[in-house]
Amino acid sequence: MNNLTVITSRVRLARNYMDFPFNLSDMPESAQALITRTLSAVDAAGIRDEFSLVRLSDLTENQKQLMEEERYISEDLLKTPDTAAVLINEQQHLSIMMNEEDHLRIQAVRAGEELQEAADSVFRIDDAFSREVTFAFDRELGYLTSCPTNTGTGMRASLQMHLPMLTRFKQMGAVAQIVAKVGLNIRGFYGEGSEALGCIYQVSNQATLGRTEEEILRTVLAVGKQLAEKEDVLRERALNEDRTGLEDQVFRAQGLMMNARRMDLKEFYGLWSSLRVGMLTGMIPEQYEIMNLLLEQVQNAHLMAYMEKHLEEADLNAARSRRIRELLSTEE
Repeated sequence: MNNLTVITSRVRLARNYMDFPFNLSDMPESAQALITRTLSAVDAAGIRDEFSLVRLSDLTENQKQLMEEERYISEDLLKTPDTAAVLINEQQHLSIMMNEEDHLRIQAVRAGEELQEAADSVFRIDDAFSREVTFAFDRELGYLTSCPTNTGTGMRASLQMHLPMLTRFKQMGAVAQIVAKVGLNIRGFYGEGSEALGCIYQVSNQATLGRTEEEILRTVLAVGKQLAEKEDVLRERALNEDRTGLEDQVFRAQGLMMNARRMDLKEFYGLWSSLRVGMLTGMIPEQYEIMNLLLEQVQNAHLMAYMEKHLEEADLNAARSRRIRELLSTEE
């Protein structure tokens, strides 16, 4: 697969202890008991030193948002901060969320097309847990989860992909219908129901029941490869049909990114996509690592952490432009 089309790979496992109710948000004592059990399990498994424990109740609002932007925690976990906690391995970008929709959400995020590597990371942790605790499991259904769509393997595998040419030629609707036939879906930048900002899409499996982990990974990777190949073909088509128009789009985006003094997130994503197209077509020098870093660093909580103060919208937009200029001016 074209690694440049895939921005990140993520694999997440949902697991529940067999003797706790699913939703503990209104049961603080049980929620704490679940955290204690999880810590005991990682201690017994000999993997405690890999992780740092963070309780959401100990964080400021911006710190919580920062962790979500870094994809260590989910939006759902933020809804119950008094009972939620997470174990984080920064080196491997691996996290274990506790007291989310399910008791445990074990997830790994990797840069580029490393879906199998992300899966291997979460499988290792899952195996370590399984030696120490008993998860809710049915021989016919598989792992039992709070939401029936996660029952089975409890696994979600996703590729975050940059698909500007499929978007440009208005083929995403047809693509969504095709991938649905093989049990996958395509969502926007922030997941279900969100807009595909910057032509960034998440390709993931819809259900986990009736398929093995290997089958899910194989299907997601196969569809990702097909989309990447189609994107390459359409990029050549765009160059052949209107190279000057594409160059104009790229260099206008470059000018704004390097010179604008205020920029909101939606504008940023559009310009980011155009600038990345310029790199993929050889119009401008490649800076893919910096482009990936931009996606994280220009989000609101990161900007406030960078500026070390709370910022209102106008100041956020100014700080965003400043951070963009700084990162794009970095020598490789």
